[in-house]
Amino acid sequence: MSTPEIFVQGGFAIFIYVSIVWIISLLKKDAGIMDIFWGLGFVIVGYFYLAADYSSALQPRLLYLLALLWGLRLSIHIGARNLGQPEDARYANWRKQFGAKWWWYSYFRVFILQGVVMWVVSIPLLTGLQDTADLNLLDFFGLALFVTGFLFEAIGDWQLHAFKKKKENKGKVLDTGLWGLTRHPNYFGEALLWWGLGFIAVETSTTWIFISPLIMTWLLIKVSGVKMLDELLVKTKPEYAAYIQNTNAFLPGKKK
Repeated sequence: MSTPEIFVQGGFAIFIYVSIVWIISLLKKDAGIMDIFWGLGFVIVGYFYLAADYSSALQPRLLYLLALLWGLRLSIHIGARNLGQPEDARYANWRKQFGAKWWWYSYFRVFILQGVVMWVVSIPLLTGLQDTADLNLLDFFGLALFVTGFLFEAIGDWQLHAFKKKKENKGKVLDTGLWGLTRHPNYFGEALLWWGLGFIAVETSTTWIFISPLIMTWLLIKVSGVKMLDELLVKTKPEYAAYIQNTNAFLPGKKK
């Protein structure tokens, strides 16, 4: 089976996956569950790509292991965080805005849209999981980026969880630890680890796959991540405006 054929079939598998998650969201009346299934989607489509054209080389195994580690951790973290909580404010606002038509509108605005993004962003998995080459310097560079990004995301999530557990911190802004270096260490980490996966998967003839981390980075900064969350938090937390002035939005750095 050719790579384009595998890619098309992977897109169809993602379509079925997000459609099932959409049906679950209707039963639960919570479109935010797509956040839980986001990371797991890459685990599933990555396995599909690997099974469709299996390579026994070390690089594909490493690439899938990293995608598995990231996807499972993210899904477990968001699932545990959202357990027993109301629908995320972003989706709740849309539910209020679109009213009775939200049930079908959410299918396209949330699930199909994220499915398309998942399909495009998974390109490094498509190419890298079929590679038969030995590990090289680019692979180790990509691994270093992935590990750094993974730690930023995981430690940032843990620090925020520990901060929110303390009742005296309700309504306050976390500005220490990784959150003192960047307002969104988890988003920075996620972008960085996808650049890492891109460098592991890339070959001389496939540099076009960097469209994947480019899109992911753009989305995290300008669409569903930094921009949207900053706009929401500046309205709900009085201290957040000062936090914006003092702390980098995305790239880690010293306080201003």
